[in-house]
Amino acid sequence: MKKGIFLWIVAILVGCGSDDNAPPPIPEGAILVFPLENSECTTGQPVNETLSRVTFEWQPSANTDLYTLSVVNLNTNTPQTLTTVATSASLSIEKGAPFSWSVTSTNTDSDLTASSESWLFYNAGSQTTYAPFPAQIIAPKSGQTIIADALSQVTLEWSGADVENDIDVFEVYFSEQNPPLTLLGTLNNDESTMDVGVVSGTTYYWKVITKDAEGNTSDSGVYDFKVL
Repeated sequence: MKKGIFLWIVAILVGCGSDDNAPPPIPEGAILVFPLENSECTTGQPVNETLSRVTFEWQPSANTDLYTLSVVNLNTNTPQTLTTVATSASLSIEKGAPFSWSVTSTNTDSDLTASSESWLFYNAGSQTTYAPFPAQIIAPKSGQTIIADALSQVTLEWSGADVENDIDVFEVYFSEQNPPLTLLGTLNNDESTMDVGVVSGTTYYWKVITKDAEGNTSDSGVYDFKVL
């Protein structure tokens, strides 16, 4: 009888101790709430002639102790970051400029993090019409080394968005020089891929100019990749 009680106690102790060896909980990505995706944000509080203070909001994510808000001015590629335990934070950002924003979730007991989606928006300014958001390059990633297909081609891929939903065309520039000055083609607003011929061992540079129906334009910036 005593032996049975002893084994029962050992089993309990072992079972309790097993939790100590469990891996730390992995945080989940936050769900963004505001500013809305591909929208014009008109709620910013004026700071001065060029800046307004915008409050960003997101839903709480599981297993998260800290949130890091990242806001990038797409005209200048200048990031601003802020870390908080709350599910909202305010930053002073440029009026009339396009931005992307995202949230990184962190658990202090884990080395792993989780990222939210990245949303685009315009911070309201004095203008009554807005240029399209700069095209977001999907593939190839900048600096990537890739293998061409059997036809010695690589597929360029991007995405476009516009507050007024009036994108007209995408102009794709592609060459071995930086910046690329050769207009490879002009595509309709419902097209966002293009196959290009490439040569092994060569580095290529490319960018996408987005034009809307009112003649406004935006520049994706130059991206590069090397072909094996």
